[in-house]
Amino acid sequence: MSYKVGIVGAGFAGITLAQELAGASRIEVELIDRRNHHLFQPLLYQVAMAGLNPSDIAIPIRKLFAKVKNVQVLLGEVKDVNISKKQVCMDGQWRRYDKLVLACGAKHDYFGNSQWEPLAPGLKTIEQATEIRRRVLTAFEMAEKCEDDKEREAYLRFCVVGGGPTGVELAGAIREMATVTLKEDYKQADLSKTEVFLIEAGDRVLASFHPNSSKQAEKSLEELGVTVLKGEPARNLSVDGLEVGNQKIDARTTLWAAGVKPSSLVNCMQVSQHSSGRVKIEKDLSVPGHPDVFCLGDMAYLENDTGEGLPGMAPVALQQGKHLAKNLKADLEGRDRQPFHYFDKGQMATIGRSRAVAETAGRQFSGLPAWLAWVFIHVLYLLRFRNKMFVLMQWIWGYFSFGRGARLIVQKKWRFYGGEDIQYLGSENESNNEKQA
Repeated sequence: MSYKVGIVGAGFAGITLAQELAGASRIEVELIDRRNHHLFQPLLYQVAMAGLNPSDIAIPIRKLFAKVKNVQVLLGEVKDVNISKKQVCMDGQWRRYDKLVLACGAKHDYFGNSQWEPLAPGLKTIEQATEIRRRVLTAFEMAEKCEDDKEREAYLRFCVVGGGPTGVELAGAIREMATVTLKEDYKQADLSKTEVFLIEAGDRVLASFHPNSSKQAEKSLEELGVTVLKGEPARNLSVDGLEVGNQKIDARTTLWAAGVKPSSLVNCMQVSQHSSGRVKIEKDLSVPGHPDVFCLGDMAYLENDTGEGLPGMAPVALQQGKHLAKNLKADLEGRDRQPFHYFDKGQMATIGRSRAVAETAGRQFSGLPAWLAWVFIHVLYLLRFRNKMFVLMQWIWGYFSFGRGARLIVQKKWRFYGGEDIQYLGSENESNNEKQA
């Protein structure tokens, strides 16, 4: 007996599963992704903030499996899925598998306001990271040549919506870039006057962290000069800024880090979903009623031993990919599947140079020790030795020189919204954005 395993999505869960099945006898794997590279998303904000190049945190998927005979990599986008027949529709053709694994990740949730996406890009892909980099650097350039003081102030004012790890990292990095890295590069614009607003609808930033870590993160942000606004959601986003409560913030650059929702492929599955939209799965990671169909990572909802849903984090996806590989091999050998148990190693978020918060084994720590731990963990989990060395050298150079090495403004395709020219991101909401444009 042998199995043909189809894996949709080459994120942390899909890549890990394919790597664990590489070389396995009697198992044939097809790994499908709409991009040709695996992306180390935890460092994506470093690309957006001109600290790293895209190639530093991405690797061609084919390169990973070039010498693996039982893993076939397919470039294509899955538009539909039939879990009863274990089939996916890719490029208009249906493909059937003995075991089907869906690990398509998540996308940004604008909470019913899809028209905000071109105004406030999220950070999930390299395209979005380079677009954010373009907007931030262009804002500094516009401030440099602007003759009107009020308009210059608007270009030097940034809004980051969402106080999770991504929002905290972006807000701290923008402020640090302006006041430390680039302060000597501009003659007319005084970048020390750059204002950064971090807007969180909840009562604290880093809500998934311990309250002590949240408090420390907010303190570090304020020390950097970031204004933290809590308890009110952002409203009425436009090219001129946004509103928070009764306050109107006149800003030319807004970035979105407020929420995520699973891939739209979950809507094709006709299965029970959590309120977050994620697919409820069994302890063996299979979809209820479909023992040979599995859902991993940000698409899946599974409660831990205390009854809380597992977070949409890279460690969860990595552990699920490894566990499912063991269960698929157990199926092949006629052994019982084992339930998945998540081992929580902790979490961390960086706020700026030598500033971070970290939690592990029930302990919280911050400052330089947390930042060094953050650097070590992120370098450790990069896939290739070359990437590890390049990123580590970039960080060492940047730490001692206060430099940024990828300050490129890349122009792409333009659309027009109101009186401003804003680059189009090519999102899943393309048809809606077309109509609004």
